[in-house]
Amino acid sequence: AVPWELALCGDLTERQSDLLENLMEFPRGSRGILYFDSCGGSVYTGLALATLIRIRGLRVTGVVIGECSSAALLPFASCHRRLVTVHSTLLFHPMRWQSEEDVRLEEATEWARHFKDLETRLDGLLVSLLGAPAEMLQAWTRPGRFVTGAELAAAGLATLFDPFQDPDPWKTLRSV
Repeated sequence: AVPWELALCGDLTERQSDLLENLMEFPRGSRGILYFDSCGGSVYTGLALATLIRIRGLRVTGVVIGECSSAALLPFASCHRRLVTVHSTLLFHPMRWQSEEDVRLEEATEWARHFKDLETRLDGLLVSLLGAPAEMLQAWTRPGRFVTGAELAAAGLATLFDPFQDPDPWKTLRSV
C-alpha cells in the first residue's frame, strides 16, 4: 500500500487546525510520510501534533526537506523513522514566551513558573523521543544552535538521505 503524505510547512500555529484535521483523516495505525519545512510556531501546536501521531498509532516517516525548527522538532521526533538531507537545517532553542502587552505581574509570574516547568518536561520528552543523550540536546538548545542534517545523522538521531543522488528517491521513501 502506498503511504499517505502530508507537508508540515511554514508556521505550524497558523495551520494548526488544518494539520490536526489532516492527521485525523488518516486511518489509525496507517503508514505515512510527513515532509517538514517549518520554522516552528507555538510549542503547544508542536506538542498537539506529536501527541496525535502517537495516540493514533501512526507509523510516520518524517523527512526534513528544508527546515525543521523549534516547535516542529516535537512532531519530527515523534516519527517512527526520521530522514534528513545534507541540506536540512534544524534549530534547537529554549522556549520563547510571548504575551500581550498589559499582563499583570501575577500573570507574568505564573507564566514564568509554568514555562519553566513546561520547558523542563518537553526537553525530557524530546530526549526520550529522539533517544538522544540529554547533555547533547542541552548543548544544542542553550543558547540555541542550528544543526545540519549531516550532524543529526552523525549523532544517530536520523538517517541521511540524498534525493539528489538517489536514482529513485520515491522508492527509497516508500521502503521505510
